[in-house]
Amino acid sequence: MSVRAVLVLLLWAQGALAQGFAGLGTDAEGFAVPRPDPVFDFPADHGPHPDYRIEWWYLTANLTATDGTDYGLQWTLFRSALAPGEAAGWSSPQVWFAHAAVTTPDAHHVAERFARGGIGQAGVTAAPFEAWIDDWRMAGGTLNALDLSASGPAFRYDMRLEAEGPLVFHGDGGFSVKSAEGQASYYYSQPFYRIEGTLQLPKGPVAVSGTAWLDREWSSQPLSETQSGWDWFSLSLDDGAKLMGFLLRQTDGSSYSSATWIGPDGATQAYGDGAFAAAPLEVAEVAGRQIPVRWAVSLPDKGVEVTVEAVNHGAWMGLSIPYWEGPVRIDGSHSGRGYLEMTGYD
Repeated sequence: MSVRAVLVLLLWAQGALAQGFAGLGTDAEGFAVPRPDPVFDFPADHGPHPDYRIEWWYLTANLTATDGTDYGLQWTLFRSALAPGEAAGWSSPQVWFAHAAVTTPDAHHVAERFARGGIGQAGVTAAPFEAWIDDWRMAGGTLNALDLSASGPAFRYDMRLEAEGPLVFHGDGGFSVKSAEGQASYYYSQPFYRIEGTLQLPKGPVAVSGTAWLDREWSSQPLSETQSGWDWFSLSLDDGAKLMGFLLRQTDGSSYSSATWIGPDGATQAYGDGAFAAAPLEVAEVAGRQIPVRWAVSLPDKGVEVTVEAVNHGAWMGLSIPYWEGPVRIDGSHSGRGYLEMTGYD
């Protein structure tokens, strides 16, 4: 790639990042916006939606080695549009970037990639399903069976995933409201993956297996102007049930919450603002910031009163868009493990 092409790529990527996590509350003029009562079209909706401004394919996994050591894994591909629609070659307004990470009890390895749409360096096809950026891949004939790979300076992983349950739709049939003003996204998940494979770490290869959770979400203005960040929990309980819950923090100190209870058979119950609660119990200094690393989480309607604690307090994603993301363990009324993402802790 020429120096000029690299500079163009960086300029476009910077524009996309400016409307990334920190810009999700800005005006969506010109872009499509989610509407209530969505009708999903599969497999097409597993693919990209270029008329919407932001979209992601977001996979996290809780892994265990044969010696009992816990690990976490993340693979995320983001699409961010500078303008709605698609075009060929360098004229494409779509910018792609990706994050990958492996968390151990005492280390957190991260990597980041950037690409322009339209030139084949990154993208997603729906049938057969494939999401890629450079040599990072999430691919399979369908979402039910996937091969997953990514690498960074200090890690590589190659994984195989098999779905053991149905897709789950959050909010009202996949229309997930994010604020009292009505901002929303389309949001569904596949939280029933079994995963196994090999981590390549500085100490050598590690065979691992466990569970994984894929989130699919797209929107053009999923936050309001008064929201500064979020705390997002995906919890897999030992009794087979699962809980997705998030807090969107308001600049006045209040928060907006939403949750989905997922039964072992995939049946769901959605909860609106106020039903799900999460409060920090302990903070740690991470990357010069005060980050909550232990939480009290509750969903009283389901008898959930648990403590959620980070496996590794230092799971900081020190990338172009910085945030915290890592595996957690659950104790209290229920036990289990899951993942926690926290943004907006500047």
